[in-house]
Amino acid sequence: MNQPRELNATLVNELQALLGERATTARGIRDQHGKDESYFPYAAPDAVVFPKTTEEVRDVVNICRRHRVPMIPYGVGTSLEGHILAVNGGVCIDLSQMNQVLAVHESDLDAVVQAGVTRKQLNEHIRHTGLFFPIDPGADATIGGMTATRASGTNAVRYGTMRENVISLTVVLADGRIIKTARRAKKSAAGYDLTRLFIGSEGTLGVITEITVKLYAAQEAMSAAVCAFESVEGCTRTVIQTIQMGVPVARCEIVDATAIGCINNYSKTNYRVAPTLFFEFHGTQASVVEQAEAVQEIARENGGMDFQWATKAEDRTALWEARHNAYFACLQLRPGSRGISTDVCVPISRLAECVSETMKDVADYLCPVPLLGHVGDGNFHLVFLIDPDKPEELELAKSFNKRLVKRALAMEGTCTGEHGIGLGKQAWLREELGEAVDVMQDIKRLFDPDNLMNPGKVVPL
Repeated sequence: MNQPRELNATLVNELQALLGERATTARGIRDQHGKDESYFPYAAPDAVVFPKTTEEVRDVVNICRRHRVPMIPYGVGTSLEGHILAVNGGVCIDLSQMNQVLAVHESDLDAVVQAGVTRKQLNEHIRHTGLFFPIDPGADATIGGMTATRASGTNAVRYGTMRENVISLTVVLADGRIIKTARRAKKSAAGYDLTRLFIGSEGTLGVITEITVKLYAAQEAMSAAVCAFESVEGCTRTVIQTIQMGVPVARCEIVDATAIGCINNYSKTNYRVAPTLFFEFHGTQASVVEQAEAVQEIARENGGMDFQWATKAEDRTALWEARHNAYFACLQLRPGSRGISTDVCVPISRLAECVSETMKDVADYLCPVPLLGHVGDGNFHLVFLIDPDKPEELELAKSFNKRLVKRALAMEGTCTGEHGIGLGKQAWLREELGEAVDVMQDIKRLFDPDNLMNPGKVVPL
């Protein structure tokens, strides 16, 4: 963890004059904001502030800019790539108290929320309307953090990622300007698409304070299923054929035998310990049955066994809760370890090949390597478990990940399907996109010439 530094006393006084007790340099709070779910060393900020409005964020930004102090936006700290680590010190802007649902437009199927609203909070707020927000990365992340990292999750195969589900943003720029990137119209050809520019910017171009998101009507019927397979290859073939046939599956998740064993131990479930697919189908009563029967037949032809159905809401909730807890379940394979989660995504036609080659590559790793992921859109993860006191284990995991990323890029895939670049994937961004990274750096310099917005992440200057 980085050592605490003395901030300019004038800066601290200005922050406290603005926010009172919502601006602090207390060591415990600083330490809490200097760690996430990544494997990177903790790096605490020098101060933490808790604004409640866009205007307060603007005032904080102006104070930090005058004193040339870095600023790190913070949601709930669930990122996996070191996004919120204060590697250059500075002020952490914790947006958790900006947690108001500002408007719900039921007729237009959208809602306006502050950045600190979590996905579960939003869905609870709108439950009575018969609408829901589908993006579901697993952790109960904030909408602001999900936007900043271009998150997706289990529903992305049908509903898309944050990229497809954000209509407009309010952003505080590094120079203190407050901009709104779009109106609420479902489509617009008015100028550059600044909304998409900030989605996935990871706090490096400005602080997102309000988000207008799409909502969807709750489906008449939902059904979930778990199906074990004789092999991982059977799982991936089933996924590819399902997508290519046009079956509008809502969720399609893979967990290998190692991961399903961890899930059973952690969530007290009793799934067959074998490579497994988790499915969910949305639609009318008739269409859900039709979808499920089609997928069951595909699965049977690829070695699928004993479909377990969950049609009751509480059963579906338990099923997906078990899947969402898979990462934490896998950590129990080596108590005290830290997880390094890979994040490649490939075109669906190359999925089976990529997964098969990858499983062969990790067969002799020093401990079991669980595989799980959102294979309905070609995205899967390995979880390497390392002893934080043994740097050689970190280097071994990195070497495996290096081969995996190169494999995915050779198949016209990406180094990150959903976790983002942060600190860990900057070299791969260059290999993936080449001179486009130079353009990103130009954009970074334009928006943040003093390099104060979450410096060191994505495209460090």
